[in-house]
Amino acid sequence: MLQQTQVKTVIPYFNNFTRKFKTLNALSKSNEKEILKMWEGLGYYRRARNLLACSKLLVKNHKSRLPQSIKEIKKLPGVGDYTANALLGLVYNEPRIALDGNVKRVFSRILNIKEKKIDFDKFIEKNKKQLFITKRNDDFVEALMEFGAITCKPKNPNCITCCLNKTCKYFKSSNKIKNVKNKMTKNKNYDIFCYINKKKQIALTKNNRISFLKDFNIPEIKETNNVTYNQNWIFLKNYKNSISNLKLNINLYYKFSKKIPRTFNWFSLKENKEFIPSFTKRIFKQVSTLF
Repeated sequence: MLQQTQVKTVIPYFNNFTRKFKTLNALSKSNEKEILKMWEGLGYYRRARNLLACSKLLVKNHKSRLPQSIKEIKKLPGVGDYTANALLGLVYNEPRIALDGNVKRVFSRILNIKEKKIDFDKFIEKNKKQLFITKRNDDFVEALMEFGAITCKPKNPNCITCCLNKTCKYFKSSNKIKNVKNKMTKNKNYDIFCYINKKKQIALTKNNRISFLKDFNIPEIKETNNVTYNQNWIFLKNYKNSISNLKLNINLYYKFSKKIPRTFNWFSLKENKEFIPSFTKRIFKQVSTLF
């Protein structure tokens, strides 16, 4: 859950999740529909699917235990270098560093070198005797991430009270580097077409070719090159939405209809036991103004 999501957002989801699934075995017996419903609102839903797949593999192939080899851990769905190192440090107290954005920023500022110019693996290997001087490696791997999030913040870091400022080249330098994430923001235009009926239902389908919405229930959607208005449907409104590094400009259309394409199913605009992604929920909100 903490991959790409802030701690304060995760806490209530984590508490609900662990209350329902008290053991790995219980989680492994669940299904995707149930997991996605509990994950609803957290986003990046591939993580939920990976979590379920991991639980099944761990129960089946590893006697419900996390592998202690980084090679074996990285075979698990959705687990890369960052998560593997975090797990080995937190679970097995191994001398590891989980290189997330916070940790990279800390090292970058200590050296006063831009992140993209640092080979972090070589840096850690070269300085491992200075870095791993405690037997509390589980605390250390967590503390580094927290230090970057709370003290060595992206903006307005607490340099004056920082315990590392005597050796930090960033603090000593008058020409301080700027750590800016160069994520490319893409602007995309979409037309969304909503079949609705008098029962306050909307027709949704999983049959779409939009990569970030693959396998999710959404109305008919088409990417357009420019802002367009479709004359065959009733225009409802234009609004903006953001998903990851995508900025979406959306034209929303609707029509009342009793018949829908065969790949669609009716869903209530108010109550659904099915998992509905946040992207679709926002459409529900817009369309509900018609009633």
